[in-house]
Amino acid sequence: MINGDTRIIAHVGYPTTTFKSSMIYNPWFEKRGINAAVVPMGVRRDDFGGAFPEICRFTNFHGALITMPHKVAVMALLDEVSTAVKVAGACNAVRRAEDGRLVGDMFDGEGFVRGVAHNGGSLVGKRLLVVGSGGVGSAIAASAAATGTAEIALYDVDAAAMQGLAGRLKRNYPHLSVSLGSSDPSRFDVVVNATPLGTYPGDAMPLDVSRLRPETYVAEVVMKHETTAFLAAAQAQGCRTQVGVDMLFEQIPAYLEFFGFPQATPEDLREVAQLEY
Repeated sequence: MINGDTRIIAHVGYPTTTFKSSMIYNPWFEKRGINAAVVPMGVRRDDFGGAFPEICRFTNFHGALITMPHKVAVMALLDEVSTAVKVAGACNAVRRAEDGRLVGDMFDGEGFVRGVAHNGGSLVGKRLLVVGSGGVGSAIAASAAATGTAEIALYDVDAAAMQGLAGRLKRNYPHLSVSLGSSDPSRFDVVVNATPLGTYPGDAMPLDVSRLRPETYVAEVVMKHETTAFLAAAQAQGCRTQVGVDMLFEQIPAYLEFFGFPQATPEDLREVAQLEY
């Protein structure tokens, strides 16, 4: 039940049809007796600079989840950001501090790394291909580098985004091998689609799935469908896969701590989640 004392966490992005967070957070809030709610708010790219500061002025605003296409743009509107935000060049969580300052952090990458570990994998010493150098791809690359990945290859049709991420990785992890410009997955241990491709029927594949090796671990960030066409094709190649929503379940415990809520495990969240696809 939402009432006048409910703390609102705005889930800001566009389009909102892909959003799953309210289906996970809100049942957990209800079970724990926490008067808070995640509310999807659709804000187009051109409107974000004006809309987000106004959302943050609501007296019952507690914080925000930031999703595409605003994870980079939001950084300019914050008073303080974490090291993870600086390395990733993007932010996906904002909270309003007691003094009114807006503080940003980034958990996409941590969710991905935890998801790999939860499925019995590891990124230590592995070769990783990240297709997509936007907010989520940058966060995944940053967390993978911190975890001990031996090599990270980047591919994005936006050359400036790809080169910018490569530069940030090299500055912060000078011994990491970084390559860019190819989406050929054939020599990699782990491959992740960090683009929106797969959200809609008829979307192109993010890479040539016929070149995936059966031993390659393949992950997805798209959450519109549990098993995207890309993951289905990877499974047909014999690959182990990680669905996009796994990353969300794994990062929510970190979000809850950031927002000052009680601790939870991914299992706690899965038990009460009411996901719809």
